[in-house]
Amino acid sequence: MLLNIWATWCPPCREEMPTLDALQARLGGSDFHVLPLSIDRAGLEPVRRFYRETGIRNLDLYIAEDTRAMLALAVVGLPTTILIDRIGRERGRLAGPAEWNSPEAVAQISALIDERKQ
Repeated sequence: MLLNIWATWCPPCREEMPTLDALQARLGGSDFHVLPLSIDRAGLEPVRRFYRETGIRNLDLYIAEDTRAMLALAVVGLPTTILIDRIGRERGRLAGPAEWNSPEAVAQISALIDERKQ
């Protein structure tokens, strides 16, 4: 799972969301899932609007109702993305935006998926 903590008011978050959507379309399935967790305090509507305006079609909608998730995950800035394996271990963390559908990112995540299958 790739957990991405983000918000609609965060410009770098907005820029990277289409790459997460493309990654989910490419690798998503029973072995891998992109989980975008919005910390928008205004609720689901700004996130739904952003998804519509941006053409996000492959990502689910998740909202953190308060800052407990950020505190529990030791998130200090947005976006923060955490790669978690099937048994819940953190395998990687990135603070800041990334090009998630790049060949390098896809190769790293594919390797983790393949590792699980062995």
